[in-house]
Amino acid sequence: MEYLLFRLYGPLASWGEIAVGESRHSAVYPGRSALLGLLAAALGIRRDEEERQAALAAGYRFAVKVINTGHPLRDYHTTQAPDAVGKFVYRTRRDELIAGKARLGTILSSREYRCDALALVAVGAEDNAPYSLDEIREALLRPRFHLYLGRKSCPLAAPLNPLVRSAGGLGEALDNYPYGALFISNHSLATARKETKTSGKLCDAPSLMRLSREDGYVFSYGNPPARYYWEGEAYDLVPQQTLTRHDQPLSRIRWQFGQRAENLRIGKEEG
Repeated sequence: MEYLLFRLYGPLASWGEIAVGESRHSAVYPGRSALLGLLAAALGIRRDEEERQAALAAGYRFAVKVINTGHPLRDYHTTQAPDAVGKFVYRTRRDELIAGKARLGTILSSREYRCDALALVAVGAEDNAPYSLDEIREALLRPRFHLYLGRKSCPLAAPLNPLVRSAGGLGEALDNYPYGALFISNHSLATARKETKTSGKLCDAPSLMRLSREDGYVFSYGNPPARYYWEGEAYDLVPQQTLTRHDQPLSRIRWQFGQRAENLRIGKEEG
C-alpha cells in the first residue's frame, strides 16, 4: 500500500483536547482533526467550505508515530472582551475595544503546550479520496495557507519532508521513513559531504536521513519507547489498547466534533 509520510516538529505544539471551562488541554500527539486541518490548509480548503471539508474527512485515514512527547508547558492567558449587547454584533476586534469599551471584561484561561515534541505521520487514501497522495505532497511542499502545530502561535520549526512510499503496513511505513536530522552541525555536515563525495547530493547522505547526534541529546531525556496511534487496519501492528477520541470533525463552522475509535501500541514488538 502507498502512504504519504511527513514529520511534525516545533518548539511549541498544542493538540487541543475537549475544552472544559477555562482549561485548554493538549494531547501529546496530533489528533485527526488537527491533521485534517493541516492538509486542508495546505490544499487551500477554507473552514466554511463544508462540502470540501467533509470530502477530505471521509477520504483519508491517519497513523502517528510519536518519537518524543516533548515537555509540558502551561500558559496563564488573559483576554479582554465585551459582553453581549442584545442583537448587536462586534464585527472586528477594533469594534470590541472601542464600541464595547465600557463593557470590557477579562476572560481568564489556562492553555497547555508541548515543547520539542516530534511526531511522524502516515496518511492512507480511501477509494473516495478527493486528492491523490502525490497531490497532497505537492501541497505540503507549497501550502496555500500557513501551517502550524495546533495553534497559530505554534509554527513549524523544520520542513515537513513529505514523501510517498509503498509499505506492507503502517508500522513498516513509519519505521522506514527517512525523516532526517533536525539540527545539522558542522560535524554532521562534514560527515555528509564525505558520504556523498561521489554524487555530490547532500540529501542522499545516510547520516542526514536520521536524527543527528545533537538531536539525540535533546530527545534522550527519559528515553520513552515510540508510541503508535492509528485508525482502521494497520496490517503489521497489533493494538494493545483501543482509545476513544472526540476529534472527528462534523462541522468546522459550528466547531462540532464526534467520537471515533483509535488504536494504540507502545513499542513495536510483534504480538
